[in-house]
Amino acid sequence: MLFFLRVYLIQGYFIVAYGLGIYLLNNFIAFLSPLEEPHNNNMGGEDDGLSLPTTAKEEKEFRPFARRLPEFKFWLACARGTFMSIMMTFFSVFDVPVFWPILLMYFFVLFFMTMKRQILHMWKHKYVPITFGKTKYKNAGAEQGMYGGGAAGHGYKGK
Repeated sequence: MLFFLRVYLIQGYFIVAYGLGIYLLNNFIAFLSPLEEPHNNNMGGEDDGLSLPTTAKEEKEFRPFARRLPEFKFWLACARGTFMSIMMTFFSVFDVPVFWPILLMYFFVLFFMTMKRQILHMWKHKYVPITFGKTKYKNAGAEQGMYGGGAAGHGYKGK
């Protein structure tokens, strides 16, 4: 936020802001991507998930989503990039005169095209790298049946 305030007040360094935006977008895509790329084994056709494992690597247990760029390294890289960009605004050599609306439009086009590709990749390979809390199941822990779970002290209520 401090960086964008500085760019706004100085009315310059738009190329540095554009470079920071591209760097942050690249980090975000790496953060959303899996460590190992899923692939299809049946000669270019769609993988229906019905084949048996053929290698020792495929026999491994299911593991949770492993990111290509872990969360701590993601935040660290973003902080370093922002700090370097702030430092660059103190040197006039980085204040290259550009028409900033073109850069802004190009960044948004690049952002939407990249995110569309990433979301389609996530949809195709059925992975979601974001969780929204603990899963809650309907009637979890309650047995259904004639005796209502058979809890101690509740006796049978017969006819």
